[in-house]
Amino acid sequence: MTAYYNTIAFEELRKWQAEMLRQPSLMNAVTRKLQYKINSYIPNKVHAAITATIKQMTRAMLFGAGLVTTKPLQGLSLQQRELMVQDRITFYQRAAAAEGGVTGAGGILLGLADFPLLLSLKIKFLFEVAALYGYDAADYRERVYLLHIFQLAFSSHEHRREVYLLVQDWETHKEHLPEDINDFNWLAFQQEYRDYIDLAKMAQLIPLIGAPVGAVVNYRLLKKLGTTAMNAYRLRWKEQQLLANRTGGK
Repeated sequence: MTAYYNTIAFEELRKWQAEMLRQPSLMNAVTRKLQYKINSYIPNKVHAAITATIKQMTRAMLFGAGLVTTKPLQGLSLQQRELMVQDRITFYQRAAAAEGGVTGAGGILLGLADFPLLLSLKIKFLFEVAALYGYDAADYRERVYLLHIFQLAFSSHEHRREVYLLVQDWETHKEHLPEDINDFNWLAFQQEYRDYIDLAKMAQLIPLIGAPVGAVVNYRLLKKLGTTAMNAYRLRWKEQQLLANRTGGK
């Protein structure tokens, strides 16, 4: 069963990899232009507040002192790990939907509060997933990998492709990461994440429809993050298997 499961999982990985490298479609370009147009009507103060929130909360949660991380699981098969990951995806989807419904029902002020609350759920989810796949998020390099997963899930086609080309050879790339976290490209991270979710989330600020929109959008965003995280760790699992085989063959 384990071998069969791995075959299915790696076929899903292959399709995901093709999607990561796919060129943007005409519809993607049209959506991007529409997004820019909508953004132009939003007050600069709102943009600034969202951007500052994304930067400060992400840095605090990923690199802040005293952050509690889950002990990584060891000695389990890919199938065993992913059964637990699927359970966490379902749990966080429901939590995000509930949070989006509550904040969406509260109008503009509570709608804006959804940004940091949802971000917090996403980061916590990623920490748990890292541990389930056997990685220690106390390691600075593993936290940077979580940021890359985040970008793979919530970025434009162009930026997503750039990030994918880095993570596809992560075991080598991580050895050359800068020691200073300030060298991470925070500007691109903030802009891509904000622009990606703006179009979907702005409707959450509209009275009456904010609650259902918030619940549905948040549910789907967590699903996308979950699928992205699973395939990103499958990529590393496969890469490490290849490296182990090469080492064993020497």
